[in-house]
Amino acid sequence: MKFANRTEDEADAAGQAAAMANAAAAYQMPRLFRGLSGRLLWLTVVFVMLAEILIFMPLIAGMRMNWLRDKLDTAAAAGIVIDGLQPAELPRAVQNDTLLATGTKVIALRKDGTSRLLAAIEVPPQVDEQYDLADTPLLTTMGDALDTLFFGGGRVMRVFGPIGDSDMIIELVMTDDALRKDMFKYSKIMFILSLVISLITAILIFLAINRMMIMPIRRLTLGMQRFSEQPEDPSRVFAPDSSRGELAVAGRHLSAMQTELQRTLKQQRNLADLGLAVSKINHDMRNILASAQLMSDRLTDVEDPMVRSFAPKLLRTIDRAVGYTSEVLAYGQASEAAPRRRLVRLADLCLEVRELMALDPDGGIEFNDQIAAELEVDCDSEQLFRVIHNLCRNALQALVSFEPTDRSIARRITVTAHRVGSVVNIVVDDTGPGMPRKARENLFSAFRGSARSGGTGLGLVIARELVLAHGGTIALVEKATPGTQFRIEIPDRPVSLDDYRVRA
Repeated sequence: MKFANRTEDEADAAGQAAAMANAAAAYQMPRLFRGLSGRLLWLTVVFVMLAEILIFMPLIAGMRMNWLRDKLDTAAAAGIVIDGLQPAELPRAVQNDTLLATGTKVIALRKDGTSRLLAAIEVPPQVDEQYDLADTPLLTTMGDALDTLFFGGGRVMRVFGPIGDSDMIIELVMTDDALRKDMFKYSKIMFILSLVISLITAILIFLAINRMMIMPIRRLTLGMQRFSEQPEDPSRVFAPDSSRGELAVAGRHLSAMQTELQRTLKQQRNLADLGLAVSKINHDMRNILASAQLMSDRLTDVEDPMVRSFAPKLLRTIDRAVGYTSEVLAYGQASEAAPRRRLVRLADLCLEVRELMALDPDGGIEFNDQIAAELEVDCDSEQLFRVIHNLCRNALQALVSFEPTDRSIARRITVTAHRVGSVVNIVVDDTGPGMPRKARENLFSAFRGSARSGGTGLGLVIARELVLAHGGTIALVEKATPGTQFRIEIPDRPVSLDDYRVRA
């Protein structure tokens, strides 16, 4: 596989930008009363009205009880006067006037265990309902009030209750028409008042919520919409406010996410450009190395002993260079070849690394490999060579430009290894300046985890991929002394039962 050319990348980017633009164009802010704020307004009106209905029930029951008590008090005043005229009986005309003034059909007074009819129409009506105002539970009162309001009219009711603190009881018989009419008037006033209260409450809540929530949410939405139209434009990054609310925190997270996304897009674009450049360089470099390889093959025919000793190493170096030209491309494809594992003497492999690094004896940098000659690693020798060489090369680059303040500290690269059971532990250590904090935070990230200026950080990324392909681990180790230390753990391949039987 090869990197996609730039034309294809630009076409994909244009397609993604067009898709985001279409999505942004398709999105429109809802109208004021169709959006969240409008729904909140109507819900507030509904909920306040429901609350008013719950309040209305005891209020209408209280209004009905007060109306009936007023009737009893009025009739009681007339009844006491009439009672004082006994044993005389009121004329019919006076009784009619009294009944008309009190709005009743019958007035009776119960006193000292006896009941006296004070005034009544000629033909008293049949009573449909009777109510005792002396001791009536609230729920019963509310039920009676709703019954009168919704199902009353034309009913004859008998109402009785005590007169003040005395033991006299006044009794009335009357229709519920006037009571129901007054209850309807009261309900109408309460409905209008409740509606006004609910609208005022809803508007105030609407303005407050719109100020505190809806407007910031719309600002967040518009910020996301503007950014999606041109995500590479730094001016499109959302500018959060400095308040402490939840939406302000969300705005700051959105701004950080958009900034990180822009950085990622820039890196992806750089990767695409790098892939195009490397693919061109790789093509020409292969041709150059192929020519160098052909010419180096002739060195094996030279009789000079020194040339014969260096020729195999030169050929191996050129072969590795041919393989390394595909290193960056292999990273871009995320397709490293599967390791071809076998038992390899680690001391010989480290010797090749040392020879390839070609340290100047007068440069002041030491290479110390403390590896037992018999230690073997179950690995792909070329891939493990690349891992150790990348780490040692990074250490060398750090030591070249480093001058320790303590002259007694030698600039040294040390490679040690030992086996614990079926795992080989390899440590690459140096006495350099150590890795900066930014490189530690992005240790195995391409183009972000480089420890030196101008580096790409690909060496550590590729080393990690190769180690993981072996089922191992690679990690930066914290140490008390200056420098950088990496630990590599390579486990042996598990032995299958079939292989065991063949060997047995």
